[in-house]
Amino acid sequence: MGNRPAELNALIQSVLDQQGPAVELAVVGNGAPLPPLPAGVRTAELPENLGIPGGRNVGIELFGPNGRDVDAVLFLDDDGRLPLTDSATLLREAFTADPHLGIVSFRIADPDTGETARRHVPRLRASDPLHSSPVTTFLGGASAVRSTVFEQAGQLPADFFYAHEETDLAWRALDAGWSIDYRADIVLHHPTTSPARHATYFHNVARNRVWLARRNLPAPLVPLYLCTWILLTLVRRPSGEALKAWWGGFREGWRTPCGQRRPMQWRTVWRLTRLGRPPVI
Repeated sequence: MGNRPAELNALIQSVLDQQGPAVELAVVGNGAPLPPLPAGVRTAELPENLGIPGGRNVGIELFGPNGRDVDAVLFLDDDGRLPLTDSATLLREAFTADPHLGIVSFRIADPDTGETARRHVPRLRASDPLHSSPVTTFLGGASAVRSTVFEQAGQLPADFFYAHEETDLAWRALDAGWSIDYRADIVLHHPTTSPARHATYFHNVARNRVWLARRNLPAPLVPLYLCTWILLTLVRRPSGEALKAWWGGFREGWRTPCGQRRPMQWRTVWRLTRLGRPPVI
């Protein structure tokens, strides 16, 4: 984002410190100028902020079309840091051991307390963040995606700008036969923050959830999924201003194009259900 040079340098150093073969680095200035970077880092300085998924897609392409020049692409937030030096080794071992493993989601821990926020565990049963398991989505700023996934399932939905872009890719990857693992032993240190700090958070969350359903779900599940989230939103009792933004986003999600519709197969619905998160919640 261009306003955290010290944190970015700390992140880059933590990647350079990884054991085993060197991890190739790419940094995208998403509508912001890039600071001085180590030699050999691939860069892209964008004239405007393309949003989180748009910026990450540019980063993917820095490693060739769909990232095909590398085996997997790691996404790391610029204010994060890899505290352990064996993370890259664990990722290589995971992808090598399971040829069907498409995405790995890391555990995000606060650097001061070591705690992992419940929302950073990508499953409904999130009480034990130290428990690794198969999951149905992933954490975009602390993850690794096999490059072949982008070729088969596509990249992140750039129009989303922010919110639910990971779930969109995750559902398409699962539908293509890939699996997703949450790995508690692969850690990214990241300060605990509220997602509502983004000015458009409530609007984008609602709009993108409608787009997510319209793009990916079989027609009978679209109203079930969205009605469930309307009820959950009301139960959480957001402020009047937040609820107004949410409803505005929800309406926009219906009125505007959602992109290519590729409803998942019913066997994928059943697979999501067996993994503990049926696509109605």
